[in-house]
Amino acid sequence: MTYRHLFAGAFIYACTWISACAVDEPAARDASGARDEGHDAAKAVTSPSPLVPRRADPWVLRQGGFYYFIATVPEYDRIELRRSTTVAGLADADAEVIWRKHATGPMSAHIWAPELHYIDGAWIVYFAAGEKEDPWKIRMYALRNASANPLEGEWQEAGRIATPVDSFSLDATSFTHKGKRYLVWAQYETENDLGSQLLMAEQVSATEIREPVITLTTPTYDWEIQGHKVNEGPAVLKKNGRVFISYSASATDANYAMGLLWADTDADLMDPANWNKAPEPVFHTNPELKRFGPGHNSFTLAEDGETDLLVYHARDYRDIDGNPLSDGNRATRVRELHWDENGMPDFRQAAPD
Repeated sequence: MTYRHLFAGAFIYACTWISACAVDEPAARDASGARDEGHDAAKAVTSPSPLVPRRADPWVLRQGGFYYFIATVPEYDRIELRRSTTVAGLADADAEVIWRKHATGPMSAHIWAPELHYIDGAWIVYFAAGEKEDPWKIRMYALRNASANPLEGEWQEAGRIATPVDSFSLDATSFTHKGKRYLVWAQYETENDLGSQLLMAEQVSATEIREPVITLTTPTYDWEIQGHKVNEGPAVLKKNGRVFISYSASATDANYAMGLLWADTDADLMDPANWNKAPEPVFHTNPELKRFGPGHNSFTLAEDGETDLLVYHARDYRDIDGNPLSDGNRATRVRELHWDENGMPDFRQAAPD
């Protein structure tokens, strides 16, 4: 997901967005048991690397026999959507512009981290945007399309996703669990200048939440506050009796890294005490593999319907000239997500894509 810059009113604080991936398609992802080590993963996972150049905060949704790809474009001025019957096919699929920024006012600058969901019989795109007159007044918005094919029909603006506190907010993602729908997003904590936190609430509809709002994580570890205090880009995956939420932290340069939260499937997800947080990053820069600042990921399934895939962005070089926001070379990459003997995800930090 993404960069952001803030400072109580004018502070510019960076983040990387995009991301978040709830698997809220037919595969409810409640499967128990680790991945079957006997299946031929090589047949399931074949895609170019990078999958799509110059696309950050990648979101891939597997739905109805297609893979849909949506991401941040480096110009920050539009939302594109493409689809394919295979993950690899997304690399060459036509990108259709489904929406462009406004000329002025809300939704007229910094169009960031779009996500595609299918909710209540309609396609929903969550995204973040600022204003031409105030580019860092970032808030969350939604588009809606009731057509069977999201590449057809009309995309309508569904309005802003309001939160109890009106502050820098972005990276909304949605998922269902035990008959309830939840929204997870990143929002800057202004009262104590704690940085961007991950918050969660139940949803009344695709575009409306109900209180209470809980805090899932605040950037406090050293690796979460490099350059900026950032927790953002949530992505949800349910497996092995747990609900996992990956997220991204620190500035959007080579310091960008991924963390992990998890709760038991049967726990009350709206009780913050039921969430665990890994003290160390689960995926981060690896110079030997030319993987710098990996993050703002999503999750999907390979064509075999079994193999979990991690979709994320990274650069292939460390040094950036100027503001990372001006460097559009974050590329979308794909890799198989493994599972350890305890049913926890293994991101294989030392392995290439």
